[in-house]
Amino acid sequence: MNEKCKKNSQIAVIAGAGPAGLIAALELLRTTDVKPVIFEAEDVIGGISRTARYNGNRMDIGGHRFFSKSDTVMDWWQGILPLQGVASKDDIAIGRTVPLTEGGPDPEKTDYVMLCRSRLSRILFLRKLFNYPISLNGDTIRNLGLWRMMKIGLSYIKVQLMPARKENSLEDFMINRFGVELYRTFFRDYTEKVWGVPCSKISPDWGGQRIKGLSITKTVVHAVKQIFAGKKNASSANAGEGSGADIRQKDTETSLIGQFLYPKFGPGQLWETVAEKVQEMGGKIVMNARVVGVNRDGTGSRVESVVVDYGRYTETVPCDYFLSTMPVKELVAAMDNEKNPVPAEVRRVSDGLVYRDFITVGILLDKLEIKNPAKPGTPESKLKFVADNWIYVQESDVKLGRIQIFNNWSPYLVADPEKVWIGLEYFATEGDDMWNMPDADFIKFAIAELDKIDVARPASVRDSVVFHIKKAYPAYFGTYGEFDKVRGYLDPIDNLFLMGRNGMHKYNNMDHSMLAAMEVVKCIREGSSDKTALWSVNSEEEYHEGKKL
Repeated sequence: MNEKCKKNSQIAVIAGAGPAGLIAALELLRTTDVKPVIFEAEDVIGGISRTARYNGNRMDIGGHRFFSKSDTVMDWWQGILPLQGVASKDDIAIGRTVPLTEGGPDPEKTDYVMLCRSRLSRILFLRKLFNYPISLNGDTIRNLGLWRMMKIGLSYIKVQLMPARKENSLEDFMINRFGVELYRTFFRDYTEKVWGVPCSKISPDWGGQRIKGLSITKTVVHAVKQIFAGKKNASSANAGEGSGADIRQKDTETSLIGQFLYPKFGPGQLWETVAEKVQEMGGKIVMNARVVGVNRDGTGSRVESVVVDYGRYTETVPCDYFLSTMPVKELVAAMDNEKNPVPAEVRRVSDGLVYRDFITVGILLDKLEIKNPAKPGTPESKLKFVADNWIYVQESDVKLGRIQIFNNWSPYLVADPEKVWIGLEYFATEGDDMWNMPDADFIKFAIAELDKIDVARPASVRDSVVFHIKKAYPAYFGTYGEFDKVRGYLDPIDNLFLMGRNGMHKYNNMDHSMLAAMEVVKCIREGSSDKTALWSVNSEEEYHEGKKL
């Protein structure tokens, strides 16, 4: 441990009680004498990884699969919530087998348990369901038609023989990997719903963050491997093999994984448990407290204190370290003052960073109109509804982007197992017409879209609720291409560390945010201000969602 940490009672102020902020706080308490104080601007723990509650039902805001290629992260999660040792009630009901930990907890007898879930995501297109990633099987060929399939195949062969020399946009990135026809069929409309701009205007860096290793070739290779691995996985799933290869799937592209971990009551349960541990160990978490000012010393090279707005009053809080998960745009604005003015060029780039906001509508239904396409005789064929965790809506005649089916994430999220509890996901920009629509009107609008695409009928609706999430996605357009100017200004500040999706303006997964937070704690523990490893998370090959084969 750093001698400086041992001798002095040091304070690390952390802005944000999301995954990065919470893991940094807990690891500081576990490995240093630095006391973390978290200021959370909202009244919920977990950031976008929260679990929302409404009338006895729970919602996963955005959908969070607990899966990582990092053993450190996988083990860390299970150190908070151990993997189940007995099948959950929905798996028992349909006879589905999953990996279990010998001596692990029973989900029916304890709340503090991590479930192993089967992953299924599909695309709704032409009012039909297609596997995601796309599978070149009989169903796909029948649903698309032979002519469209031939065009997809020929365009893929063409791009493999003559790829674009340089990828200037996300559109170039996707076409190089899938061909123009498959890109237009299954990727373009959904992606443009998410970002609100054409893919030709988005940096290819987004593809590097999310789908770097995915291609048609790898999808086919994975499908063949699954055929031969199926019997082995089925026979070993309940053989007491624990969370070994069946869950870790380290050689599988993230978009192709078949199983993932999931807290019994959604992602927020894990982060609420971490928050409890932080407070039990002497850390402090203050809710409804927004950091609005960051004060530096005379040289500008160290943060001395932060200004916290509690609503009715503000307070200046001294600190030895400042760990920020707040949006970069807000951080730079908070640092700009008479004593240490931020250079105009840095402020221009910071002000030009763009974020995409998120609206989700929870709908409780008697039933879905989508038919369960599971093969007869399989466990999934016994479900009352489709087995998907979420469905991507590629239909261009609706604004709806994605449908979550919470029953399939965890049966314990739903109060009445006879009902279907779904989340309709919309992407907006704070202040636009969709964002400003009254909740009652938005619910009517969402239900009408469900009806239009033949997913569910208005008569089946039994309850509904709307949640708005600001700055859910840092965008890869606006002034993003000049982000190095902001980083170049912030990195030399010795005791300032950026973490998390918005804190680094990187579309990271939850595990990447956690790894970045661990790197920050390592810097503090070792007395280092070198942030190279921190920024390398999800940039170095070992952290990517996909790895070169």
